[in-house]
Amino acid sequence: MIETDEIEFGGQEAAPLEMLSALFEARGWTTERESDEEVCAEVKGNWTHYQLRGIWREHDHVLQLLVLPDISISDDKYASMYEALGLINEQLWLGHFDMWSNNGMLLYRHGLMLPSNAMLELDQAQILVETALAECDRFYPVFQFILWGDKSPKDALAAALIDTMGEA
Repeated sequence: MIETDEIEFGGQEAAPLEMLSALFEARGWTTERESDEEVCAEVKGNWTHYQLRGIWREHDHVLQLLVLPDISISDDKYASMYEALGLINEQLWLGHFDMWSNNGMLLYRHGLMLPSNAMLELDQAQILVETALAECDRFYPVFQFILWGDKSPKDALAAALIDTMGEA
């Protein structure tokens, strides 16, 4: 967790995109403000690079965090990936994985409704980002087993979620 005094504005809460920008910068991630409604960052995960996108919908006070892993899905794998997404999403409490139908882009998405003052707390921002990245890293092997290893979605999920015992 980033300590409060490491965040540039020094407060416990801020406008959602300001908070995400400050959090991304405090972690040393390449950050870019796309518009008044969107901030992006590039992050190296355990398996691949991720693009994080914070999108703010002011009229309904919703902050959406998208995490886009560097994964390309071939047309012949769409059905297997959709099945895998269903199996994975059954296990998630927060957020969900999705695949956009127009381009086959795989992503993790989580929406967060904010109170009427539309302020995001530092702890909320950290949990939102850390949970998203942890879930992407946790399930990335499932996608690779399907795309590269030709495993079925059930076999890929079982293989990816094996808990190892001891140390190597």
